[in-house]
Amino acid sequence: MDASDSAQDVARCDLCKTTIAQSYCDFCHVNLCRPCIGEHISDDYKTHIIVPILQRKSTLIYPKCETHQNKTCECQCKDCNVFVCSHCMASSQHYGHKFLHLEELFTTSKKCIQNDREELNYKIIPTYKEIVHELEMQIASLDGEYKKVTTEMSKQREEIHREVDIVINQLEKEIGEMKVKHQSILQKHLDEIKQLQSLMQQSLNALNEMEESNKVIPTIHYSSKNEQFSKLPPKVNVSMPNFIRKQIKKEELGSLFGKLTPLSTTLEERVFTAKKPNTSVRELLDKPEVLNTINTGYGDLCSVTCRYEEEIWTKGVYAYINCFNIQSVLQKTTKTKSGNSPSDIAVDRDGTLLYSDWRTRTVNKVKNDQIEEIIRLQGWRPNNLCVTSSGDLLVTMCTDDRTQSKVVRYSGSTVKQTIQFDDKGQPLYSGNSFDKYISENRNLDICVADYGAGAVVVVNQAGKLRFRYTGHPSPTKNKFVPLGITTDSQSRILTAEDNYHCIHILDSDGQFLRYIDNCGLKSPQGVCVDANDCLFVCEFFTGNVKKIRYLK
Repeated sequence: MDASDSAQDVARCDLCKTTIAQSYCDFCHVNLCRPCIGEHISDDYKTHIIVPILQRKSTLIYPKCETHQNKTCECQCKDCNVFVCSHCMASSQHYGHKFLHLEELFTTSKKCIQNDREELNYKIIPTYKEIVHELEMQIASLDGEYKKVTTEMSKQREEIHREVDIVINQLEKEIGEMKVKHQSILQKHLDEIKQLQSLMQQSLNALNEMEESNKVIPTIHYSSKNEQFSKLPPKVNVSMPNFIRKQIKKEELGSLFGKLTPLSTTLEERVFTAKKPNTSVRELLDKPEVLNTINTGYGDLCSVTCRYEEEIWTKGVYAYINCFNIQSVLQKTTKTKSGNSPSDIAVDRDGTLLYSDWRTRTVNKVKNDQIEEIIRLQGWRPNNLCVTSSGDLLVTMCTDDRTQSKVVRYSGSTVKQTIQFDDKGQPLYSGNSFDKYISENRNLDICVADYGAGAVVVVNQAGKLRFRYTGHPSPTKNKFVPLGITTDSQSRILTAEDNYHCIHILDSDGQFLRYIDNCGLKSPQGVCVDANDCLFVCEFFTGNVKKIRYLK
């Protein structure tokens, strides 16, 4: 086989185009075979830098000095910001100045270039490919999505037509009944008049006979009936029914039929977060152990959040949010502004306490003992909270009638993202329960413990469904009922299950790893992980918070 036809062809000489290259000009950046080296350097052999081909691009090409001919600049004057040669450095012009070696600058810059190239090639460009693929999928699905809208309109048209036909048929039936009654009234009156006509004709005939007759007795006993006949029967007036059309304005008809929501376009900020590989893998302990038990003295604990052992925030079904240290000493107490029990609590990156209030439809911030409302909802009620690695706030919420649920991402008080439906337009979350604990993974997945659905629902940063976890198959266990949820530095997902008093540990792809069920947990609910990957679990009935070590 001709080497030139091989898919794994070796480097060829750039001059003769046929011979295999053994050398490389590090000045001109060309491949050279041995016979072509002489031809290549014949014009100025001092300029060219010939190296073995495996060492190509290893020789640095320094800039020429503009002041001293035939000298190269190997440094940069930091004070003057110009390239200098050895003669320049020794001159009075640069006396006392600081110099930077170009080789060091070159090496540093090369590392930056290499890092940028790798980030662009392996992270940024693939991210853009995902964005392009997502947009192409959206465009490809437009026909189907718009067909759904027109189908709904057609259903509405058929239903309205059906209702109109029912109304018209009823009216036509009533008109028919009125016509029969109208005809009956007139016919009865007609029959009565015809009967009188018959009597009058009989009387007329009798009068004609009597006028021709010479009989005395009948004539003298004649009694006139004309007065009776001259009394005309009353005129029967039966009013015709009329159809009074209701004037329907076009806008009224449109509101009766329904309306299209306007086509709205929003720009959602994309934040590129380079995923750093986790080099330190911490394995699970064979037997997790309880390190501390914090006795809060308050029962019905629902949530726990912490950043340090000195600040362990808890909330129950009362209006107070309490902060304890690891020795169970109460450090601080905050009462909600409304006097209601908070739905959930969280701590942001600055250590500021946040809480949601289901009854007032608000999310609030507590700073310097002052409570500030940062979010107020309409038609929706906030439930559980999570502060993301980028500082955004994720809020789970339900409609007033508990038929719909969604996750909303806020930057401050501004909505950045809404996650509610999957690619097929189906709800991601159940609508029959307020409890939807939420956490963000290290790989930026959004993890929700959906109590009503009996599932952990995980979507990626863009809100696309990754997987659902509905419990570890076991013949001895009933339906999976998750409550609290958190994630650790290994992107593992930990969720509490109240029914069986245990913690499920999943990997980042939703595969079950093991239970934490040997630590004497009683009705675990809220969970969180601190900076050292220690797990804190609050027990609903006992009011205790247990600190558990589960990683090696």
